[in-house]
Amino acid sequence: MAQLIYATNVTLDGYIEDESGAFDFLPVDDEVFQSHTDLLRSVGTLLYGRRLYEKMAVWETDTGLAAQSAPFAGFAAAWQAPDKVVYSRTLAAASTARTRIERDFDPAAVRELLVSASRDVLIGGAELAAQAFAAGLIGELQLYVMPLVVGGGKPGLPPGTRGALELLDEHRFGNGVVRLRYRPLAD
Repeated sequence: MAQLIYATNVTLDGYIEDESGAFDFLPVDDEVFQSHTDLLRSVGTLLYGRRLYEKMAVWETDTGLAAQSAPFAGFAAAWQAPDKVVYSRTLAAASTARTRIERDFDPAAVRELLVSASRDVLIGGAELAAQAFAAGLIGELQLYVMPLVVGGGKPGLPPGTRGALELLDEHRFGNGVVRLRYRPLAD
């Protein structure tokens, strides 16, 4: 059975976006970028909310991105390879291959996917991940904690997300970013 992994970049004070909705302040270097690429290569399916999907789709729709560097080319290929499920009530059509749109997050359908999948599934988007947490679906949480504080914005774990966690691993990157891997403990 595959596990559902929630991975996100987060500031030390817990935000994935600042108060203006930007996340370009995050200090991601080649080493951190490679870690994200390796994670993408390990999964068979991506579950996204609309907003994150629209931000990430450029890794397929903007071919100039991959041409900028070998790390970008590797990330683009890793992002394009998995199947993608986008949860949106407003998105009419997908702009990328291997992508289907679902109107609502259905925990039972995700549970079935995890049972039948041969590779892990990555979920992105704080609100979507909160629904998966509430349904008891998250098997692993990976937080890339950035060495900065923004003082407000969109939290990486929305209010109301609760549960005890077991630390599986931690890794410190050269730029001060720390990846924390946790497993939710049963209630």
